Amino acid sequence: MFGLDTVIALIASHGLWLVGGLALIEGPIVSVLSTWLAANGMFDLWPLGAVLLAGDLVGDLAIYALGRYGLGALSAKWRRRLGLGPRRLGRMLRHFRAKGGRTLIMGKLTHSAGAAVLAAAGVARMPIVPFFLYNLVASVPKTLAFMALGYFAGSAYSRIDSWISGGSLAVLGLLVIGVIIWLIYRRKHRSCTQT
Repeated sequence: MFGLDTVIALIASHGLWLVGGLALIEGPIVSVLSTWLAANGMFDLWPLGAVLLAGDLVGDLAIYALGRYGLGALSAKWRRRLGLGPRRLGRMLRHFRAKGGRTLIMGKLTHSAGAAVLAAAGVARMPIVPFFLYNLVASVPKTLAFMALGYFAGSAYSRIDSWISGGSLAVLGLLVIGVIIWLIYRRKHRSCTQT
């Protein structure tokens, strides 16, 4: 993507329409940059917040749709290669029926796992209304937090971009470690109950 200074210049010259388009792709840093411009008189905060939230939600719906409708375009061979055989799809469906809202909110708030969780909700065919409502519940505080960061510390946008990237990687690492620990625990627990 472009450098952050180029993005700032583009946002300043093209306004909220470009902010909305960029928020579809990379919401957090676009939220920080555009709110920093708002703090300097470029935009009004309320319309900016609405555009950022709408961009985030539309982007999330696109990822959900990719999971929901893109899977059917794949051959059975490719689905198996991706680990999406009938048994795993059945488990995903049951998981999203029982814990879909919680999973969506956690995925959105961790940022690093967000796209995978959104696509998985689509693959599991989570109903669109609950998907949208849970996604909205997670998107509002997330958008407001990045806007607050941009408003009060937006001049440090290069450092903030590094923090967002580093924080996302750290959270992803913790999630992977947590899943590994859970899988080991589950395997040991199963072997103990079978003996």
